[in-house]
Amino acid sequence: MKFTAQQIADILEGVIIGNPNEEVSKIAKIEEGGKGALTFLSNSKYSPFLYTSNASVVIVNKDFEPAKKTVSTLIKVENAYESFSKLLAFYNQVRNNKIGIEQPTFISNSSKIGIDVYLGAFSYIGENVVIGDNVKIYPNSYIGDNSTIGDNCVLFSGVKVYSETVIGNNCKIHSGAIIGSDGFGYTRDKNSVYEAIPQIGNVILEDNVDIGSSCTIDRATMGSTIIREGVKLDNQIQVAHNVEIGKNTVIAAQTGIAGSTKIGEACTIGGQVGIAGHLNLGSNLKIQAQSGISKNLKAHAVVQGTPAFNYNDYFKSYVHFKNLPELVETVSKIKKEINAEKELE
Repeated sequence: MKFTAQQIADILEGVIIGNPNEEVSKIAKIEEGGKGALTFLSNSKYSPFLYTSNASVVIVNKDFEPAKKTVSTLIKVENAYESFSKLLAFYNQVRNNKIGIEQPTFISNSSKIGIDVYLGAFSYIGENVVIGDNVKIYPNSYIGDNSTIGDNCVLFSGVKVYSETVIGNNCKIHSGAIIGSDGFGYTRDKNSVYEAIPQIGNVILEDNVDIGSSCTIDRATMGSTIIREGVKLDNQIQVAHNVEIGKNTVIAAQTGIAGSTKIGEACTIGGQVGIAGHLNLGSNLKIQAQSGISKNLKAHAVVQGTPAFNYNDYFKSYVHFKNLPELVETVSKIKKEINAEKELE
């Protein structure tokens, strides 16, 4: 896939300094740019690489003036970083713009498929499934009975969507994710034998939700596990049955959320956080990585530690913790001096 400097400038509304017909077919970091590569420069500390790079086209800020001659064609824009991100999104859209149904694929006669849909080979579409327009489902994916997928969604290879799941518009689910598996619910009889509690609820993903690779989102015991609009989940996250994650919350990798916990809107949750079940966590929280949440949190709290507490208090306490050996030695020394004085008496 090739683009000329002029085509790129037209997309970004930029000004070309150099050859408008220069072609690019790949994207690279500025320090690794070679012939045919497109890159960008927004941070001045990387400026020296511009004069050693062989990249064909470089996007720069409009106020940038090269200190010496470059072999690259420059495209001047308002904000090089934002423009490059925009271009990446455009490139990704073009690259993934597949249409059609590959074979072998199973599609139930009772399912409804929208227009401009891509179904990769070995996909399975169950009974009464509804798939919207411009949906891309990559090979080896499974869509269970009575599920709904909205418009403009992308399900990458190997995604498993269990029955009754509802997925909104503009959602992206990465490879290996499992949506709608049974919640971890069991009862134990008098002989300590565990029996599974039937999980008859479902999972709802609202619009503009992104799910990372190898995430698992369990169906509700009854009712729904709900991932609200704009939520972004990193890779390898466990969301248990009947959890609700509020609008525009982002969660980093390897976090686990136990059953029936409610998380508010616009929260930022770091990696490897453990959240106990049946909690209510307010909106606009910041939970630092590797924290353990065992109680309700009010809105706007910033916490760290296990069990987690106020972020500033945590760091004050950590200073004392680091000095603990010295403090113990000091106390022991004072204790010996006191004992010595008592013996003299």
